[in-house]
Amino acid sequence: MRFDCATELDRGVEAAVSALRDGALVVLPTDTVYGIAADAFDPSAVARLLEAKGRGRDMPPPVLIADPVTLDALVAERPAAWLQTMLADLWPGPLTVVFRAQPSLTWDLGETHGTVAVRVPDDERTRAVLRQSGPSAVSSANLSGQPAATTVDEAEAMLGDSVRVYLDGGPSAGSTPSTILDVTGPVPRVLREGAIDLATLHGFNNTIEPAGGGAGA
Repeated sequence: MRFDCATELDRGVEAAVSALRDGALVVLPTDTVYGIAADAFDPSAVARLLEAKGRGRDMPPPVLIADPVTLDALVAERPAAWLQTMLADLWPGPLTVVFRAQPSLTWDLGETHGTVAVRVPDDERTRAVLRQSGPSAVSSANLSGQPAATTVDEAEAMLGDSVRVYLDGGPSAGSTPSTILDVTGPVPRVLREGAIDLATLHGFNNTIEPAGGGAGA
C-alpha cells in the first residue's frame, strides 16, 4: 500500500501504525533520507528489516522516537547537562546519539553490545506515526551498499513487497544522513559526520572527538 502524505496523510498514518503493530515494515519520509521502519520491540520485525536490506545483525538499526521525553525509558543513565542542552537545541533534527541502553528493555536490535542509537526526526508525518506506534527501529530505505532512497519510488524499487506500507512525502530535502554521536565512552566521539557538523557539536562540548580521531579510532 502506498499513500501520498499531501492528500492521504491520516489514512497513511493509520495504515503505517497498523502495519508496525502487525510486525510488518513501513517506509517513511524523514528530515534526512527515507527510512524503513519496524517495531523496535518485535525481534521478528527487526529481523525482517535487516533481511529486506540485506544487512547483518552486526549493523543494528537506530531507534526513532516521536518526542525527547521518551528517551528516559530507553537509556541507562540520564544524559549529562551538556548533552541535555544539545538535545534540547538539536532535537528534533538530524542527530543520532548512541547511549547505553536501559538493561530492562526486552528487545533485540542486533549486536548492539548494550547500546542503543536514538533520534527524534524533524518530520511531523513520521512523528505522527511514532506517537501511536511507539519507538521504531529505522534504517535508511535502501539495499545494503546502495545509495539511500531520497524518493519513495527509489525505496519501492529496492525494497518492493518486503514493505507493507509506503508513505510518499515527496523528495527528501537532501541525501546527507544524520550525524552519529557516541556518548557511551569517557570521551564523546563522532562515529559519522552528517547533516550536523563538528563545529556545531563543539558549541556544546569541545572535547567531542571527530570521526576517525582519538585513541583507538
